[in-house]
Amino acid sequence: MQFKPLANTGILVPEICLGTMTFGEQNTQAEGFAQLDYALERGLNFWDTAEMYPVPPKPETQGATERIIGNWFAERGGRDNVILATKIAGPSQGGSQIRNGQTRYTATEIASALDGNLQRLKTDYIDLYQLHWPQRPTNFFGKLGYDNAEANNDQEVTALEETLLALSDEVKKGRIRAIGLSNETPWGTLKFLHLAEKLGLEKVVSVQNPYNLLNRTYEIGMSEIAKYENVGLLAYSPLAFGYLTGKFRHGARPANARVTLFSRFSRYSNPQSEWATEQYAQLAEKHSLSLTQLALAFIKQQFFVTSTIIGATNLAQLKENIDAFEINLSEDILQGIEAIHRQQPNPAP
Repeated sequence: MQFKPLANTGILVPEICLGTMTFGEQNTQAEGFAQLDYALERGLNFWDTAEMYPVPPKPETQGATERIIGNWFAERGGRDNVILATKIAGPSQGGSQIRNGQTRYTATEIASALDGNLQRLKTDYIDLYQLHWPQRPTNFFGKLGYDNAEANNDQEVTALEETLLALSDEVKKGRIRAIGLSNETPWGTLKFLHLAEKLGLEKVVSVQNPYNLLNRTYEIGMSEIAKYENVGLLAYSPLAFGYLTGKFRHGARPANARVTLFSRFSRYSNPQSEWATEQYAQLAEKHSLSLTQLALAFIKQQFFVTSTIIGATNLAQLKENIDAFEINLSEDILQGIEAIHRQQPNPAP
């Protein structure tokens, strides 16, 4: 297991982060405990969750993922051996069940959200606290265009200065060690960095955005920020909802897969993505690799990636995903990936 610095925090994180958004929906508490135990056995002491989880968000399950992790800490102990990341939900996307819909990134709501995170997780501090998505209208969660008319309607958008000041105050209180962004754009990332320098506030240390063979838009703008501003990527959806495992090839729909169970997960199901997935699968087979190995090893080898967030619904999947990080792709394979990418770039942004 390789470890990398989380910016300039002094925190070292493994190259693999355990994603937990299935806990409480597709996974029971017992299954979640088994994954957490196995992750630690393999050196994965970096875990990511959110107040909105599990997904898809529902009033009856909201917060269950954090509660399962909190119950694990209560039963197993060892909180200081884990680097724990969670998120505060923003408006509209998470549902009105989260804090009665009071989900703007104001000082009051940040304090309220963090109270809930800490209570459910049964801890008194969070190592990495992230804004789950921008409060302002912009292009995230697969939205391609930037609607200037909509974006100019910002009367209800909390000033980034207020948000950053509130997060910095929580760092001073010791309830947060570091802050990060998620589903963020180049402008938003640079604006937070500029405000931190201008006002002497906490600098964001990571951005958790989607990144995989079907969505490499992070390379446009954000990768340069990662290099020059020391704000690395925590890559989520590295297997594109399971499409990059190959289990949905040729129209297959396994009974308990997320895409089969929940129709909202359609981001990677368009014809362009299916074509590209098939090309990557054939490339992997040509080099005696699984598609999972090809997809995860590719992400691992990108200079701007701090850690890759992997999720699984059973231990066999989790083992396969972790083992894939032992693979190093040759230059010949990387050139093959680029050839496919040029023919069908970013089919599922």
